[in-house]
Amino acid sequence: MRNESVLVVDDSPDIRDIMAEVLKDEGFTVELASDGKEAEEKISKRFFDIVLTDLSMPRKDGMELLCFLRKNCPETICIIMTGYGTIQGAVEAMKQGAFEYLTKPVKPEEVMVVIDKAMDVRALKRENQTLRQAIRTLSGSDRIIGSSEAMQQVFRLVERVAATNSTVLITGESGTGKELIAHAIHYASDRKDKPFIPVNCAAIPEELLESELFGHEKGAFTHAIRTRIGRFELANKGTIFLDEIGEMSPALQVKLLRALQERKFERVGGVKTIQVDIRVVAATNIALEKAVREGKFREDLYYRLNVIPIHVPPLRKRRSDIPLLIEHFLQKFCGKKKTCVNGIEKNALDCLVAYNWPGNVRELENIIERVVILSNGPKISLDDLPESILKSAGKYPVSYITSSLTTLPAEGFSLSAAVESLEKSLIIQALERTGGVKNRAAKLLQMNRTTLIEKMKKQKLMTPKPRGTRKGRTAQAGG
Repeated sequence: MRNESVLVVDDSPDIRDIMAEVLKDEGFTVELASDGKEAEEKISKRFFDIVLTDLSMPRKDGMELLCFLRKNCPETICIIMTGYGTIQGAVEAMKQGAFEYLTKPVKPEEVMVVIDKAMDVRALKRENQTLRQAIRTLSGSDRIIGSSEAMQQVFRLVERVAATNSTVLITGESGTGKELIAHAIHYASDRKDKPFIPVNCAAIPEELLESELFGHEKGAFTHAIRTRIGRFELANKGTIFLDEIGEMSPALQVKLLRALQERKFERVGGVKTIQVDIRVVAATNIALEKAVREGKFREDLYYRLNVIPIHVPPLRKRRSDIPLLIEHFLQKFCGKKKTCVNGIEKNALDCLVAYNWPGNVRELENIIERVVILSNGPKISLDDLPESILKSAGKYPVSYITSSLTTLPAEGFSLSAAVESLEKSLIIQALERTGGVKNRAAKLLQMNRTTLIEKMKKQKLMTPKPRGTRKGRTAQAGG
């Protein structure tokens, strides 16, 4: 029995009655309107899943009604009915957001085919929205932040794999947020209401890891005073997350391989085989391919884990996300610490964006927490930042060089680093302003084009994408 509602809009009473009869026979709740104006009045009072409307009508036509729906009821599906003489108008209506058009005389079976297709499409859209929401709004403050193209690619891949049961291998440097991605996969899957069990393979001593994973029977070894259920068993029907999988010993890799292949295992000291239904997500910050070549990691286990690889980029490869992350961490820590740091000065932001972040997002989070606690002003300034960040690789922000250093500091100052940083910033600005056209950028900087290219190579700069592209305005090679 259907529970969807349909509004039929047509200035012909015969067509309205025929459509109403067909739809009611199929179990729909049906209301009728003689033109677009009457339809808008009904839509203002209640929600309709589908509006089936004629294109040519008095007072307000189907196109005007479509515009009203797009503005006020974007989830309502609009299907156009039209005569042969107005097909061009129906095509235009589809460009404006109509789902489909039907040519009169409309056959009942055609109506049902189009409506069923429309409902399936809407259900899929809602499912995708649920996935995206799960990915972007994890519990509490643990949210994945990123609008850069690199992170958008990660989001799209997570959306595609979440609904499957395939094993996923997440790679990336320490501090990039691999566990957050694992959480996102789980909470966007059909297993979201079942356990998510994390295991840090590097943090548990080798002699205890097997028991931690598979459990043990009472008396299996010294101090095994009672039977213990392992993480694989706890994760039944849910997801087990094997973090730092590359640190696992070769002997235990053999036992893990069997558990992954057959989804069965025995507890340490036990003889009973335990069957589980789990989804496996693993993560590592080392190059497993290299570890395989060096004989440190089993090749068969690597291929068993690497069914769907997801690489989380380091922070230096997605610098455009740094302002978003800073804003997020400020909100997080200002609430906890009850402080009033509510922003960051531009020169301080420039410095943080220029820094290479070897510790990635985790390092940035720690820095912002420290600054929130120690800062004396309403906004983060250069004076609040650690000296290691200010001086790292000569990454002085231009505003710091040109405005803050009116006198030589007592501890001295690297003139060559300052000049290099100023030169790099001006080249980036010139390239951005000219849309990446090197000839025009060179003229702005009053230098030869070949000189500009040599300086770009020295500074490891790439030509920025034109304004308005998906990948942003500037890309910097090599951090």
